[in-house]
Amino acid sequence: MVTAPAPLARSSWFVRPAARDWTCGPAPRDVADFHRTLPGHAPTPLAELPSLAAELGVRRLFVKDESARLGLPAFKILGASWGIHRALCDRFGSASPERLRALRPDVRLVTATDGNHGRAVAAMARLLGLPSDVFVPDGVHPAAVAAIKAEGAGVTEVAGPYDEAVRVAASAAASDPSALLIQDTAWPGYAQVPQWIVEGYSTLFAEIDEQLAAAEAGPAGLVAVPVGVGSLAQAAVTHYRSGQDAPTVLSVEPDVASCVLASLHNDRPLSVQTGATTMAGLNCATPSTLAWPVLRAGVDAAVAVTDASTARAARDLAALGVPAGPCGAASLAGVRAALAPDRRPFLAPGHRDTVVLLSTEGRAANPALGTFRG
Repeated sequence: MVTAPAPLARSSWFVRPAARDWTCGPAPRDVADFHRTLPGHAPTPLAELPSLAAELGVRRLFVKDESARLGLPAFKILGASWGIHRALCDRFGSASPERLRALRPDVRLVTATDGNHGRAVAAMARLLGLPSDVFVPDGVHPAAVAAIKAEGAGVTEVAGPYDEAVRVAASAAASDPSALLIQDTAWPGYAQVPQWIVEGYSTLFAEIDEQLAAAEAGPAGLVAVPVGVGSLAQAAVTHYRSGQDAPTVLSVEPDVASCVLASLHNDRPLSVQTGATTMAGLNCATPSTLAWPVLRAGVDAAVAVTDASTARAARDLAALGVPAGPCGAASLAGVRAALAPDRRPFLAPGHRDTVVLLSTEGRAANPALGTFRG
């Protein structure tokens, strides 16, 4: 993997309109059915915000609020639950969630995280009666670590960035026959579980389709997706490039950790040098090898945003009743940047009709700005 120099990694805009002509197959149809079996399942809100639509010069604007997904303050449980279910079925044979809970197999779930994914894995382990070990890198807020421990997981703090925590977790899992690695990024030789995790995110987009139809809003014309290693964006591209509609899929990253943006500019996957950011869940140096081919083919716009712009976006969303953390608010910051007058002509014409922002975490999911609000 080539490391990009800092100026290239921080180039703030990419556009390739032809990407919306690319097509692919859809996610499996049984994912949403599985999620409906989980205790407390309900679709998360799709909130319409007319004042932001007026500000941005679009007809309608909606925010998919993932601040309370299955009892957790972020969307990650969708991927973790499906990935764990499929991985356990793969190891023990096909089984229902209830059957797996009854089996209580001799398995320890292992993962690395910068917060939300690890807590989701720990929560599913608790639900299934399984032990779990979560490896966290430098920079994860103590309150986020405490939330993972509160789910019953063992936590190991790794002296290094996210990529190093992933390496350590993978090594620990490889040395323990009872361990099952549940990682949401892929690398050569490790792709099946990350693919299942990406499939799990498809429920979010199916809900958006149903909610837009109920609101008589028509199909999405622009969908803004916060990006770390690119798994959620992979799910977005898969959903919107496998149907009849082809909105602009906009990826949004921190300006100090824009590995997907740098890779798109160079048409090959790159690692970047990252810096400190309040968008801790997006602070990733390397795109997932599983996500990269899909993002290269199907993302037609990408932007990098600053901590200051996401802080403003979080305040604005909070004032409108959406409790977005920095990663969730990145979508609004990214759309504000992408809808600059010199950039709008490159977006799908339908973006002026219906914009959807993915607010991927609530305020409680990223306490780096101050008080941890549960």
